Amino acid sequence: MNLSESFLSAILSLRANLMRSLLTMLGIIIGVGAVITTVALGEGAQVSVKENLQKLGSNLLFVRPGSQMSGGIVISTGSSITLTEEDVIAIKQKAKFIESLSPESRRGVQAKFGNKNWNTTVVGVYPEYESVRNATLSAGRWFADADNKAMNAVCVIGPTVAQNLFERGTNPIGQTIRVNNIGFQVVGVLEEKGSSGWQNPDDQILAPLNTVQKRLTGASWISGITIKVSSEDKMNDALIEVEQILRKQHRLRNEQDNDFTIRNQSDLVSAFSETSKILAFLLTSVAIVSLVVGGIGIMNIMLVTVTERTREIGIRKAIGAKKRDILLQFLIESTVLALLGGVIGILLGIGISELLGSVSTFRTVISLEPILISFLFSGLVGIFFGLYPAQKAASSDTIEALRYE
Repeated sequence: MNLSESFLSAILSLRANLMRSLLTMLGIIIGVGAVITTVALGEGAQVSVKENLQKLGSNLLFVRPGSQMSGGIVISTGSSITLTEEDVIAIKQKAKFIESLSPESRRGVQAKFGNKNWNTTVVGVYPEYESVRNATLSAGRWFADADNKAMNAVCVIGPTVAQNLFERGTNPIGQTIRVNNIGFQVVGVLEEKGSSGWQNPDDQILAPLNTVQKRLTGASWISGITIKVSSEDKMNDALIEVEQILRKQHRLRNEQDNDFTIRNQSDLVSAFSETSKILAFLLTSVAIVSLVVGGIGIMNIMLVTVTERTREIGIRKAIGAKKRDILLQFLIESTVLALLGGVIGILLGIGISELLGSVSTFRTVISLEPILISFLFSGLVGIFFGLYPAQKAASSDTIEALRYE
């Protein structure tokens, strides 16, 4: 029996026990489908975050209070009060590689308009925030430096805030909203950007820094500084420069750790990508367990098949079939069973991924590499778990096989 005849015989054998074959393939189908879906979700999340970060600006530095390491102890950034507006002024005056910058003073607030309210975040910023963060208005104007100096209660709101405070058809421009019971006039509405993973620029209220500090938070410290570097190739130079300026501002000795943290956009992308990869790896590992379980199921069914067809094996050997012919036939059957399961699993995974992408906020990206790997792995599972039953069939004694009832 040649290879094509062995393949045809395997298909006919599986077709003769269709329901049993489908149930045997179930573990492979679930495992492959889970791998395809998991990878599609992971890659989609990475693409979405990268695109949203690009919208915020590709050549940004983020300065946050607190160091990741302090005296050998890991602490979270933002947990210390170490940055002030004086630091912002020093960077603005002394740094050579920056284009613009804006401090940020954040606070969770409740915004009200009429009988509607919405929990959001107010962010005190400079007017330069518009260019630093590539912020675009869909309506109205941006507040000016004069508004910051005069501590005017004006604000620019994100589209999520606008949707939750104002009725459809109502123009927010010129309306007065209450932020923690303080009236702020809406002068602009931001264009929608989408969530960047750790914060949503659409769900915030932007107001002049002095207004927020003096009338809302009562704090002189700031929660961060966003710096736009003149060009991407100057990112490292700018980072070193800003670090030196802040260390001098904070009078830190050489042996002292920074009491601030500086990150660039690529660091944030890399950190999120690594987190996504770890999560995808863990989920894929679970899916691989399903493939292994499916492989064990294939081995069990093939052992049953060998027992059921013992007399057939004896007859084939009696008329001249060699050991390798019997081995090849049963090995092809187990491999075809696994590959068919892999194909169905791939189609199932693609279908689920497309469905999630169309009916939910999840973005999915289907690539060729995981499909090919899943198909190949399915074949390897079929070969590995089908080898023992095939060897058992090929090694059976001809006389004993012919006597088998």
